[in-house]
Amino acid sequence: MTASGTPPVSPHAAVVYNPTKVDIARLRHSVDVAAATHGWSDTEWFETSRTDAGQQTTARALASGATLVLAAGGDGTVRAVAEALRDSGVRLAIVPVGTGNLLARNIQLPIGSLDSATAVAFGGVDRAIDVGVASIKRADEETSEHVFLVMAGLGIDAEMIVNTRADLKKQVGWLAYVDAVMRAIPQSKPFRIRYSLGGRTDRPAQVSGILVANCGMLPGNIQFLPDARLDDGILDIAVLQPKGMLGWLAIWRRVTWENGVLRRSAVGRRLIERTASTNERVMTTLRGADIRIVVEQAQQFELDGDEFGRVRTVSLRADPGALLVRVPAP
Repeated sequence: MTASGTPPVSPHAAVVYNPTKVDIARLRHSVDVAAATHGWSDTEWFETSRTDAGQQTTARALASGATLVLAAGGDGTVRAVAEALRDSGVRLAIVPVGTGNLLARNIQLPIGSLDSATAVAFGGVDRAIDVGVASIKRADEETSEHVFLVMAGLGIDAEMIVNTRADLKKQVGWLAYVDAVMRAIPQSKPFRIRYSLGGRTDRPAQVSGILVANCGMLPGNIQFLPDARLDDGILDIAVLQPKGMLGWLAIWRRVTWENGVLRRSAVGRRLIERTASTNERVMTTLRGADIRIVVEQAQQFELDGDEFGRVRTVSLRADPGALLVRVPAP
């Protein structure tokens, strides 16, 4: 008995799942087998809804004594669960069944195998990672704070999220984002911002978009920001300033050919150094523990693929080691 006279709550796992993304019968069977294999007690189940992406259900799981929470869904579900688990010391396990599965890819979880993912959840090891924190002021002056695990986007990246076709996502998965960005680029108009890195003096810029990353790999194994690390307490930032379609092609070449191929060899890295000045004119990379961005006219904003509407001001910072995540054992 506890000091209050109530029976102690035994440690157990909980599953927070998006019913629109999972086959619940298959998921229950897979979780039950993995839990039994690794000696865990009965698992509790919590379903998300249109009004609760996972924050409130995760809070209920924590109140019930869960020491491990499995997030079964897409990036939005994972982000919502992480928001509730931040700084709690309770471990997050990911069962990736979404379109992008961005954090799962960056921590090298198995994609496409439900049983492999639940096996890591119960039999993997813990890794402390950073959490990105975004404080935003919307066009209507409303303010709020949210977390992100992979990437925040202002401008064209967020426009791409808004323009992604839901029916195409169901048919071709993450390739639907390629269709959306190809439709967004011709309509993209540069906009003026002021930004401050690490509390320093504001700097003006005209950009097509800014991406702020906690980790750098996108679907298709695209190394968008290859120096980004999940546990360095630093945000990696890409300021996009292309001039026309040739500028966008230069960015595409950089993130696919240079980041994905040339960096693997010494000769390739020397070639990157020789062309750095050209690349920096269309995509400047910055690093810092925090950044504040003020836009002249409200722009679309997204976090880990979730739309947050048009914003006027956004402050982003890293919360070092704020989340424990289950990863494959060595």
